[in-house]
Amino acid sequence: MSLIKMDDLARSYEMGSETVHALRGVTASIDSGEYVAIMGPSGSGKSTLMNILGCLDTPSRGTYKLNGTDVSRLAENELADIRNREIGFVFQTFHLLPRVSALRNVEMPLVYAGTDRDTRREEAEDALKRVGLGDRMDHRPNEMSGGQRQRVAVARALVNRPSIILADEPTGNLDSTTGEEIMGLFNDLWRGGNTMIIVTHEEEVARNAKRILRIRDGLLASDERVD
Repeated sequence: MSLIKMDDLARSYEMGSETVHALRGVTASIDSGEYVAIMGPSGSGKSTLMNILGCLDTPSRGTYKLNGTDVSRLAENELADIRNREIGFVFQTFHLLPRVSALRNVEMPLVYAGTDRDTRREEAEDALKRVGLGDRMDHRPNEMSGGQRQRVAVARALVNRPSIILADEPTGNLDSTTGEEIMGLFNDLWRGGNTMIIVTHEEEVARNAKRILRIRDGLLASDERVD
């Protein structure tokens, strides 16, 4: 069974008197353990697709099944529960809490999940060690480089052991050398068994994946396997 199954996904928005068709009917599936890049120019619909895959939005038409559950029509509180349990997010702008340590930032998804304090600390420490920050746990984001902050964000995405790591332009705010380091980390995570989905407009970043879905004008333009 596919981890992700999209069938005729469409999403429209009302903008004043206009209807904007961001997605026009995308059908595709992603298996557990795949490493997929979603590409497309600005306005193609790739961000809308990412929001639906991340359970941040729901389709106007079609179905989206995640781990066998049809999440297309779930209520907001049910979507929030699925997000916290099934999806680890990595954003371009890190989205870290500036006044607390790396360890505390990584613990946050476990706080929302109701995990007890000792287990939270143990799991967060383990996640930070996995991304090479075992010696930076007590540092705040402003005491870290951009690459280190993104590694904290990756550790936070990992800590709940989600079904999917979903990254939105994860190297967008990093210099090229640091960006390569983060992509190397993603490759390691994929080899370790994680399902990786990266949304990007950069061909060089997408080529790290093993499969590229190209979105154009709200439709799936191509589905390419990468050697």
